Amino acid sequence: MEANEKTTRLPRFIHEAVKEDLTNGRFNYVRTRLPPEPNGYLHIGHVKAFLIDYFTAQEFGGELYLRFDDTNPSKEGTEFVEAIESDAAWLGIRWAKVTFASDYFDLLYEWAQRLIQQGLAYVDDQTQEEMSASRGTMPKGTKWSETESALRPGVDSPWRNRPVEENLDLLERMKNGEFPEGSRVLRAKIDMAHPNILLRDPVMYRIMHVHHHRTGDRWHIYPMYDWSHGQNDSMEGVTHSLCSNEYIIHRPLYEWFLQQLGAFPTRQIEFSRLNLTYAMMSKRKVRKLVESGIVRGWDDPRLTTLRGMRRRGVTPEAIINFITSTGETKNDSWVEMAQFEACVRDDLNKRALRRLGVLKPLKLVIDNYPEAQTEELEAVNNPEDPAAGTRKLPFSRELYIEQDDFRETPPPKYFRMYPGNEVRLRYAYLVTCTGLVKDEAGNVVEVHATYDPATRGGDAPDGRKVKSTIHWVSAQHAIKAEVRLYEQLFTVENPDVGDDLQSIVNPHSLEVLDNCYLEPSLGDAQPSDKFQFERTGYFCADLDTQPGKPVFNRTVGLRDSWAKIEGKK
Repeated sequence: MEANEKTTRLPRFIHEAVKEDLTNGRFNYVRTRLPPEPNGYLHIGHVKAFLIDYFTAQEFGGELYLRFDDTNPSKEGTEFVEAIESDAAWLGIRWAKVTFASDYFDLLYEWAQRLIQQGLAYVDDQTQEEMSASRGTMPKGTKWSETESALRPGVDSPWRNRPVEENLDLLERMKNGEFPEGSRVLRAKIDMAHPNILLRDPVMYRIMHVHHHRTGDRWHIYPMYDWSHGQNDSMEGVTHSLCSNEYIIHRPLYEWFLQQLGAFPTRQIEFSRLNLTYAMMSKRKVRKLVESGIVRGWDDPRLTTLRGMRRRGVTPEAIINFITSTGETKNDSWVEMAQFEACVRDDLNKRALRRLGVLKPLKLVIDNYPEAQTEELEAVNNPEDPAAGTRKLPFSRELYIEQDDFRETPPPKYFRMYPGNEVRLRYAYLVTCTGLVKDEAGNVVEVHATYDPATRGGDAPDGRKVKSTIHWVSAQHAIKAEVRLYEQLFTVENPDVGDDLQSIVNPHSLEVLDNCYLEPSLGDAQPSDKFQFERTGYFCADLDTQPGKPVFNRTVGLRDSWAKIEGKK
């Protein structure tokens, strides 16, 4: 089945490349794979690659494998395998089967022996430092296209021409654990003068005496990524290996191995990475944030891990819409965090039920409202979705309003509540501020007003207008809640640069409010339920929510706050 070009969610050049491969008979089916390393939790940087793999299989009637690259057991574990499966499924990704690089360790070892027998691989006794020096080092800042002029020819290892039988024997003994770590490696024999440094006899296996979460202690050598992933693709009949631009320089090596082995010729295609401002994409650094206690775990809502975004209240639909809306270029580029938040806001605007919540309460007493009276007012659940219907809001003499909605002495163009001014209470009445009460320190602790009974739910009969509508909750009926207000975690656009994480962390990235009052319907909110607190923002019930003790996370504000943060007009 061929993808419809007008509706494809793939980068155009990938769509065209796959279509061409099917048309010219290079492949008669499509199979892709998600290749995560199970050493951390997925973040938004992984999502683009995952979706491209998934959409390619989906749009061409193919299938997708989820294959874990578990070739570095010192940092990997079952915890991450389970988390990655869960997070990918939450995104809506479906796969035909789950596999592991370790499933192919035996066959990969046989293929390594075959290369030795062909005179194309050898065991090297040089130290890592000696190998690096002999291969040559690319000057810092050099572009891959400039490597031919930037690099001097490498120097052959003194062990490069070991006899085949000796190499086979040493490799077997390496596998069985007879040698210490770092003492030997298996290298491919390609070309030590090649302008692409990756083809200067790359390492295929290194010695690691580490317990593997699936194979136990059977293996004492583990494959390098450049050796394992291309061969695993071929072994699984993957037609298209889709990866980000940093693997362009790896492609000649990827193809060299497959050509020498005469294996199934998987095609590698590269695309630009997703770089999102103020988002950390380095798993190593995110791990450091977690382990140092700077954040509260991999699911801290300030992180752009899928766990963190999910806990904050971001939906998978918003993430997918964001990825597909960013477009595609051949070169890596940066996307503004404001663009991501706009996608989140647009998505939640359509699905989130509206509710009233006062985060920093100030008591409002309506003096001419009967003390014992309570009435129910009708409120819209979602103006974007008529099917969401309406709900009843309790109204009484004593209310809570936001502190920011009152000023004793109003600044210019302030239209909310102040002495003598009339405003509308959302869904309720027009009220006029008549006075205030202060504590001993001079802080306003209570505001008084009168209401016009003829204005329930509508305009005044005499046609007078007000310039401001404010939200409220009934003091008698409101439920108390904790609300966590999240801001950007980092103070710099690219937090992946440098290692001093503490210096770039925003000290005001989290504000916890423990004296908030919400309309009573929110007392039944379950973890992950999403709402718009009118005039305030979008919020999600946190996993810490318990019966009688609701906790809400702010997902995103109602308006773009990044222009102010970045000093833009």
